[in-house]
Amino acid sequence: MAGGKQTPRQRMMGILYLVLLGLVALSVPDNLLDAFKNIKNSLDTSTSNVEKGISTTYTSFENGKLKEQHDRAQPIYDRAKKATAVAKALNDYIQALRDQLTAEGGGINTTTNDVEKRDNLDVSPRVMITGKKGEELRQKITETRSSLLALLKNDKERAGVNFSLEAVDPPATAGQGPKKNWEEAYFGEGIPLGATITTLAKIQTDNKNAENEVVKKILSEIDVAQVTLDQFVGVAVAPTSYVLAGQPYTADIFLTAYDSKSNPIITVNGGNIAVTGGKGKYTVNTSKEGVFTYSGKIGVKGPDGIKTYDLPTQTYQVARPSAVVSPDKMNVLYIGVPNPVSVSAPGIGKEKLRVSMTGGSISGSNGHYTATVTSIGEATITVSGELAPGKTSVLGSSLFRTKRIPDPKPQFAGKSSGNTSAANIRAQDRLFAKLDNFDFDAKFNVTRFTLMIAKPRQDVVILSANGGELTSAMRSAMNGVTPGTTVVFKEIIAVGPDGTQRGLDSIVLTAN
Repeated sequence: MAGGKQTPRQRMMGILYLVLLGLVALSVPDNLLDAFKNIKNSLDTSTSNVEKGISTTYTSFENGKLKEQHDRAQPIYDRAKKATAVAKALNDYIQALRDQLTAEGGGINTTTNDVEKRDNLDVSPRVMITGKKGEELRQKITETRSSLLALLKNDKERAGVNFSLEAVDPPATAGQGPKKNWEEAYFGEGIPLGATITTLAKIQTDNKNAENEVVKKILSEIDVAQVTLDQFVGVAVAPTSYVLAGQPYTADIFLTAYDSKSNPIITVNGGNIAVTGGKGKYTVNTSKEGVFTYSGKIGVKGPDGIKTYDLPTQTYQVARPSAVVSPDKMNVLYIGVPNPVSVSAPGIGKEKLRVSMTGGSISGSNGHYTATVTSIGEATITVSGELAPGKTSVLGSSLFRTKRIPDPKPQFAGKSSGNTSAANIRAQDRLFAKLDNFDFDAKFNVTRFTLMIAKPRQDVVILSANGGELTSAMRSAMNGVTPGTTVVFKEIIAVGPDGTQRGLDSIVLTAN
């Protein structure tokens, strides 16, 4: 019962189920409903038996291959568990449907040990067809089947899978009216509740058999014989093929599928190199620039003497030291704000870079730094790198201009000049200084200003304030602003992150 393919008994039950389902349209006698119940009970027993078989398979694998060949077995085991999780999701969904239908059918009758309203012809169409549960179940069956097949290793394994977990429309039958889809055929009009629950039990059995077959196929991969390597090739693996002048070039040279307990004889450009643990390490001085090549041979001792394999020609490049400094915002460092700077050098890890600065200060690590400047002029960022243990060289430097943050624009009532409503002017109580089109988060605060209010045919009111907020006298005067009034803010002073005072343009507003 735990096998992936259906047993003759299971196939017989499936055929009997289809025959019974065909008789439903004729009548729903108790003996027919009893037959559905018996098939359902048998299917549930089969599902339970297959579940026990899967559990036994897992236990055997966990106590054997997973312990003996853990590194190789763990990925296989994890993939099998994914198949179980996929099947469990479908089984849980179907079980929830069974519980819902049983509840709507009045629960279990203790006398018949079956759903109370097992002959009801309305519950199944209402829940499964009108309520779209049948359509949803069909989609989940299709997705589960695809997910289980996708977990198999290759097309050959998938082609060998034979399980009945599918939801396809039945073929049209002559004289039987319009062709029905899968949902209508199994859960639609004329299907008693007892038959629907039996159908769901059959899908659960199909699902468990599919899980069993996929799990066993996946876990059996551990027993596939390892590939016997009968061809060999020399390989050179270097940390990098781009080397800075003064930095040594290092490469590991070995024979693929090599024996770490047997040291081959390795020659490079005609000279022997030291070999340890089956691998040779080739090191050459890189005192000058250019493109260089090397080749060699690897000799392996065997029962018939030494067999020699050619090492393919390898190429590497030696270049001058260089560094890349990229300002994160623009080609300028601004006074009073942190300036983010990215630093990198080809061929050298960011953790091995050392960054310094003149005309300011710089802090940070691993390629991300912040430069701070305090005066207008220029600043230089210099990058050094550790080319070899204990040896640091200057890789390059970049010159930056240092500038003040641009002057902000003063605003009142959301405007720097022009016309606005008298109501808008009366509703405001603060003057702002804002930077337009500036990439840094730099804030300016207004520290003082003078307000002039000129109403038609009246004397001009002139008031001064410290800070950016209107004084009580200013607010009182502003309450009298009417259409035609001119409001002027002048002698505006603002202070930004660099601490310097900025005299800003005047604001002239006309109330309308």
